[in-house]
Amino acid sequence: MYAQMIKTARAGIKTRDEMSDLERDFQDKIDRDIKIEPRDWMPDDYRATLIRQIGQHAHSEVVGQLPEGNWITRAPTLERKAILLAKVQDEAGHGLYLYSAAETLGESRDELTRLLHEGKMKYSSIFNYPTLNWADMGAVGWLVDGAAIVNQVALQRTSYGPYARAMVRICKEESFHARQGYHAMMKMAFGTPEQKAMAQSALDRLWFPSIMMFGPSDAESTHSEQSMAWKIKVKSNDELRQQYIDQTVPQIEYLGLDLPDPSLKWNEETGHYDYGEPDWSEFFDVIKGNGPCNVDRLRNRVKAWEDGAWVRDGLMAHARKKAAAKVAAQ
Repeated sequence: MYAQMIKTARAGIKTRDEMSDLERDFQDKIDRDIKIEPRDWMPDDYRATLIRQIGQHAHSEVVGQLPEGNWITRAPTLERKAILLAKVQDEAGHGLYLYSAAETLGESRDELTRLLHEGKMKYSSIFNYPTLNWADMGAVGWLVDGAAIVNQVALQRTSYGPYARAMVRICKEESFHARQGYHAMMKMAFGTPEQKAMAQSALDRLWFPSIMMFGPSDAESTHSEQSMAWKIKVKSNDELRQQYIDQTVPQIEYLGLDLPDPSLKWNEETGHYDYGEPDWSEFFDVIKGNGPCNVDRLRNRVKAWEDGAWVRDGLMAHARKKAAAKVAAQ
């Protein structure tokens, strides 16, 4: 469904005079902050945009397990191992919530998975960077999940009901992820000189990839304007990025680490931190599949899907058997 609809997606935003009666009623509901539910009428472009965004969000949760799962057996203590295991388990659950939300739009998770495996649907660019040492696990929890919270708290107000409701539980769990990450970074930053150096290295390497998680600048974003009009997004990419930077810089200073961007400084006039622009050519290169770990991440996801085929087949056979027995008993 998504693949067909996206081919006919209309560029630009319709004026009210260009809208049909159904479209005007739909937009009026959006403007009054009434949630759109699965059985409500919606424009094909709205449905396609949601499937794209929710699908990419779900894929990000699932692929996001890979750089962390790699460190479960190498965690420095049993407590850290248990915390990381719980975090990875949460990410799988988040993917499940989001695939279920996409299914309410008429798109199966099997189809979304096919699109991912064929490179026709993306996931967050941040997960195409390597995690080189244990400090990276702290930085991922603090920076990456911190960025996710900023984005996902806003999504609790998104116009599509199932997506907004999924965000409520996801945000609670992401808050735990961010806290455990920051706590791990505190241990490193306040530890030995070698540990502090590891924490600094992780911050330096993951800072710009984390602020690129919010997507390109508003001027370069191809979907933001229409998504804002439909309230699929309630804040722009640049607004979310600024909010994230404003809340994170004081945390860096508390840790006693050097700022990873020499342009970071408080601006009294704007009431925000100034910051240097990320290398957007790197961002677009990564999302095109040319990042440090793109090939490995996708290969591992495809392998996991193929290796798990026997489980899915067994579950489906069991479901068919139960359904047949129920019919026979009637």
